[in-house]
Amino acid sequence: MFSTSCHYGLQAMIYIALHSTKDKNVDLGQISAELDIPKHFLSKILQMLVKEKLLTSMKGPTGGFNLNHHPKEITLIQIIDAIDGLDVFTQCGIGFKKCNDSQPCPIHHDFTKVREKVKRLFQEKSLQQLTEDIKTGDSIVSLGKPVKRDW
Repeated sequence: MFSTSCHYGLQAMIYIALHSTKDKNVDLGQISAELDIPKHFLSKILQMLVKEKLLTSMKGPTGGFNLNHHPKEITLIQIIDAIDGLDVFTQCGIGFKKCNDSQPCPIHHDFTKVREKVKRLFQEKSLQQLTEDIKTGDSIVSLGKPVKRDW
């Protein structure tokens, strides 16, 4: 449903939310190594998120990336929009260009319902909710030991 860039962006944002603090940025190399994402590719994705003001970027010895907002204020749909745009939530499920309510493809009506549920999920879930699930062990994903944020 989403591009590889978008998947990497979502993963990186979760990682940054877990490993940054108000005074500590997360290094591009660290994110790349931990998530096994090519560094150059990840750099381009993170710069898109900086441009959309979801992240901040600092150069120098203490540089790296940090969230530009509290994790509870960043929803997954914002990350998706910054990288892929929201067309994925209006496109035909099997790729027909002229598929719509008046000219539906064979799965149009079923897919529209599913697509709306997925969109709502990404609108409602914040980075804070995901990081809390990881910290409490409700999620099996392992992204290293999280730091304690001081928001």
